[in-house]
Amino acid sequence: MTTELAKPKPDLIARFAAIVGEKNALTHDADTASYLVEPRELYPGKTALVLRPGSTQEVSEIVKLANAEGVAIVPQGGNTGLVGGQIPDNSGDQIILSLSRMNRIREIDAEGNTMTVEAGTVLETIQKEAEKIDRLFPLALGAQGSCQIGGNLSTNAGGTSVLAYGNTRELILGLEVVLPDGRIWEGLRKLRKDNTGYDLKQLFIGAEGTLGIVTAAVLKLFPAPKAQEVAFAGLKNPHDALKLFNMARARAGSMLTGFELMPRIGIEFTLKHLDGARDPLMAPHPWYVLMELSSGSDGEAVRTLMEAIFEDSFEEGLVDDAALAESVAHREAFWHLRHGMSEVQKMEGGSIKHDVSVPVARIPEFLDRATAAMEKAIEGCRPCPFGHMGDGNIHYNISQPVGGDKEAFLERWHEANGIVHAIVTELGGSISAEHGIGIQKRHLLPKVKSDVELDLMRAIKTAFDPKGIMNPGKVLQDTAVKN
Repeated sequence: MTTELAKPKPDLIARFAAIVGEKNALTHDADTASYLVEPRELYPGKTALVLRPGSTQEVSEIVKLANAEGVAIVPQGGNTGLVGGQIPDNSGDQIILSLSRMNRIREIDAEGNTMTVEAGTVLETIQKEAEKIDRLFPLALGAQGSCQIGGNLSTNAGGTSVLAYGNTRELILGLEVVLPDGRIWEGLRKLRKDNTGYDLKQLFIGAEGTLGIVTAAVLKLFPAPKAQEVAFAGLKNPHDALKLFNMARARAGSMLTGFELMPRIGIEFTLKHLDGARDPLMAPHPWYVLMELSSGSDGEAVRTLMEAIFEDSFEEGLVDDAALAESVAHREAFWHLRHGMSEVQKMEGGSIKHDVSVPVARIPEFLDRATAAMEKAIEGCRPCPFGHMGDGNIHYNISQPVGGDKEAFLERWHEANGIVHAIVTELGGSISAEHGIGIQKRHLLPKVKSDVELDLMRAIKTAFDPKGIMNPGKVLQDTAVKN
């Protein structure tokens, strides 16, 4: 489906501005600039207008007008997405709809363990509000201080707690969505069970704003852990890390809430560039694991269990050294190292990044094969793979050679993608584990999706958005607008 859409001329821009008020309709370059570049600076866009609605009704009126006039809309949350899904194209014809003003927490239901929030609410704000009532909202990301829940929903964000709590789609009970014709679907239900036909909310979660605009959501809350233990361990290789994971999972069961794998080079980048970072162990090790146990009851028992797991791992030769956090501050410092790892790679020059997943049991094989292949293909490159070993999601990032030319290195992005993704596919994995498709990976879908799957996706897009106004050119490449 390829669609010709309208250019937003001055009189139409004035009509859009009247919906949200002049101060919330941004047209000057200085005001719109921050909305047009994503964190990796790979997909700079242009726009004639950024709209900042303050209510679902205003979103509805904007979309009705856009639908009537055939104007493309690009929804945007905290602008932390890593595949370009939140950025308009270079035509200047697509308008940005920022949900940042819609940041109210509409309701907290402690007894029902739910929180109803608007799409522009910052993830960290949700976490802190849950803490006030002794509850946990477990979605945890490095960008949690600025990313917004609407964006998390639209990309089906993962993070460091997927092992225990699942992706974003598993944390949502209901949604409120403005459809491409401007109608409002009021699906803010709190039900844990609702077997009355199609589960519509799941269509919008992970759709990256191509089927509608999420304006509010009912989130699942969980009892806050009464006790947590975090340990940093040094190991020889990912094969031993996998054995440690299986041992911990067998011993701790559902109390194992975090299991992150990191290479020494990632620790070195972090120590060099991240404020407050300290080496977690006395001596360097080729690989590291950050492991977390959580419990709703006895803290002493959790500590004893963590110690027992590491005693066994030392006896079996899986772990060479380990440190258990001795305080909340110590625990946070360990997580600070992990959460800062992606950001600090910018300071090391160009970085070719992959967000992939493979079956957990095949992570060591994937890392061995991908690293050997990349080091052979690009002499001097510095693979820095890290991520959520417990759920199979590895961020296979590759930093440029020391002293090398950044632009020349980044020109080999597609070559590196081909190498890494071929291994991922052979191992039964996915080319996108938690970041989405956006612009960056839309051309890859035909290589990893069957014709039947793509036909179904196109049919859903056409049924919801027949004029193609919702975030055109994202996810499905052949829905791009002709410029």
